[in-house]
Amino acid sequence: MSDNRSLKAVERKEDFGSAGSRRLLRSGRIPAVIYGKQEHLHIRLDAHEFTNKMRHFSETALLKVQVGRKKHECLMKAYQEDLVRGIIKHVDFYEITQGQVLRAMVSISLQGSPVGTREGGVLEQLLYEVEIECLPKDLPEVLTADVSELQINENLALSDIELPEGVKILSDLEAVVASVRTVREEVEETEEDELEVEVAEATEEEEE
Repeated sequence: MSDNRSLKAVERKEDFGSAGSRRLLRSGRIPAVIYGKQEHLHIRLDAHEFTNKMRHFSETALLKVQVGRKKHECLMKAYQEDLVRGIIKHVDFYEITQGQVLRAMVSISLQGSPVGTREGGVLEQLLYEVEIECLPKDLPEVLTADVSELQINENLALSDIELPEGVKILSDLEAVVASVRTVREEVEETEEDELEVEVAEATEEEEE
């Protein structure tokens, strides 16, 4: 596992309230919790280490959080950020069990230059993430959808994505991930949207 996915933490055995959290933040630490199947573990992270390493992993990256001599394999469940001060205020981890199937939302990344765009079409991505099921060892950080063969007016569905071994898509396989459309269609849709807005505004004025 990459060093960017390994974190060191110290267990917190007391002072779990908001006042304690503020003291940790002032001292350059981040309060966090590892949610296990049987129990929860309160920890503190080094703010500098976590902030730097967070840039290198996605939400589905498997992380190793070392607390004392024990290493916990986790997914980052959520984090709270203070946008004004530019700091992470709290982190929640979900501990996974090797050999146990898990479900996760994974981002979809488009790859390639569609044939249709070279003929005047416009590539549009309609689906950005998908729910999958797999073992922890098979969890991908992202699913790649190859759109290089798409012609004008053609779609690429979830069923067209080549999946890594051991990964199963739980979402509707017929859902459209991306399509190549003509510029004219884009313009017509924009004009229709504008017309609908104008009609709605006119109706509201009449009712008033």
